[in-house]
Amino acid sequence: MLTKKIIKRRAETALQISSSLHPLLQRIYAARGISSAQELERGLEKLLPFNEMLGMDVAVKLLADAIQQQKNILIVGDFDADGATSTAVAIHALKGFGAQHVDYLVPNRFAFGYGLTPELVHVAKKMEPFVIVTVDNGIANHAGVETAKQLGIKVIVTDHHLPATTLPPADAIVNPNQHGDLFPSKNMAGVGVIFYVMLALRRYLSEQNWFQQQNIPEPNMSRLLDLVALGTIADVVPLDHNNRILVYQGLRRIRAGHCVPGITALLEVSGKNFARVMASDLGFSVAPRLNAAGRLDDMSLGIECLITSDLSSAREMAAALTQLNDERRVIEHDMQDQALEALKKIQPHEKINGLCLFDEGWHQGVIGILAGRMKDRLHRPVIAFALANEKELKGSARSISGLHIRDVLADIAATHPTLIDKFGGHAMAAGLTLSRAHFDQFSRVFNQIVSAKLNEMDLQNALLSDGELDSSTLSLESAELLREAGPWGQSFPEPLFDGVFQILEQRLVGGRHLKLVLSQSEKMIDAIAFNVDINQWPDYRCDAVRIAYRLDVNEYRSKRSVQLIIEHIEAEAYAKNHF
Repeated sequence: MLTKKIIKRRAETALQISSSLHPLLQRIYAARGISSAQELERGLEKLLPFNEMLGMDVAVKLLADAIQQQKNILIVGDFDADGATSTAVAIHALKGFGAQHVDYLVPNRFAFGYGLTPELVHVAKKMEPFVIVTVDNGIANHAGVETAKQLGIKVIVTDHHLPATTLPPADAIVNPNQHGDLFPSKNMAGVGVIFYVMLALRRYLSEQNWFQQQNIPEPNMSRLLDLVALGTIADVVPLDHNNRILVYQGLRRIRAGHCVPGITALLEVSGKNFARVMASDLGFSVAPRLNAAGRLDDMSLGIECLITSDLSSAREMAAALTQLNDERRVIEHDMQDQALEALKKIQPHEKINGLCLFDEGWHQGVIGILAGRMKDRLHRPVIAFALANEKELKGSARSISGLHIRDVLADIAATHPTLIDKFGGHAMAAGLTLSRAHFDQFSRVFNQIVSAKLNEMDLQNALLSDGELDSSTLSLESAELLREAGPWGQSFPEPLFDGVFQILEQRLVGGRHLKLVLSQSEKMIDAIAFNVDINQWPDYRCDAVRIAYRLDVNEYRSKRSVQLIIEHIEAEAYAKNHF
């Protein structure tokens, strides 16, 4: 089932964004749909206003009443990095506004499942909340919201996941994806939504002279942007203009050292220089450590790391999170081996375009990562399942570009209403629960619907390249230019280039990484390809390669140089034609 990667170059456009823009950036931005210089502005004053969000006024008034009367506010989060950062943003903001009775509750995924379930509400009731505020969840928790209302607890749902046709009976719902919401950006993560609620609440309290009356300095909301940036990148939401502003401003604060101790500690333990941190560092180094708490244990450890004001405590918690992440890696590696063995049993004549995988021994907290890894390997939508109990399975789905995975699940629920017990999510990732007895039938239906929605072009494992760079552009200056031109991420990908290079040196480092010295037009340049097939590389019979690569800045002993990070490598058969 493995799909061979191919390199496809993006279509070039003659659109002129700005005469002052560097030609390389002109080319990169135009290929990402940027049509005006205004779309590249990253100042906070360019953020979309919060007043177009449906439900905002009601939510703000209810929270303001709770603060002014010093009633108990309970934040109910989610067990991933978006949920952890959302919870931390709410707690930091509300306490900064003068709320004296703020607490949080995050479900243990193994005991309660996802979101505000009725069982979790009964636990919450013991904490005597006046109002429950969900962050990064709640839009699909009709029964849990109903239970809270029956117990006399008010509920504010803040979420970003796609709603069903009916909404839970909350006192207020703030979700840019709910029907009738006019907020232009539909791509915010949960942390972005609660940040916007806190922006609106700060404005309301200021207009009520609350801060002056309480002798509280009016909080600077930009101090929360480090958390917003982390949650936005971690949840892999599309980086539209509004999200790019949030992430860029958050990265600026982190680089300046103006971040919560927890982020400082997580960057330290990851070996990252916070003064030069990139969005990718948050996504690939910090977020997995936070997520490990929710996957293997209890996300409370991650939340505590983000809300503590003590750097020493944050460092202890970051070390514990790193240990959990190391354990997660071992579990994930074993699960990947088992999944690859399962793939060998698929007959060549079977056309599998949507793949479902299940093993009784798989860890429920790691199936999302497994689904993502297999999706990347196969370039097919994948759902990995684990046992929730003897009769029930929990699945985590990951999709490819061109297929909205939650819509697929909605189609299955509509055409086969008994197959799925519950589901939720968004375009690229979703979760679901179904009976173990329904797994085989669900697998067939999933593959059928995916096959009907995808064509052969969609199923090509194509790396989209921004073209070739000449030897003069393969420079540290270009790498620095691109580094600062982001933030890069989902739907606004980091520039990728391709070309043919002569191999001068090649060797393995770290067991599975191919270190190369390459040459193009007599210019030598270092390159590295991570996790190569060691049965194929190094290949000393090969004197040239075609690669897809990113420009990177390599720092070693205070010396900075350009380095190519290779995303794809293949032997080039006609080297003499290129040199």
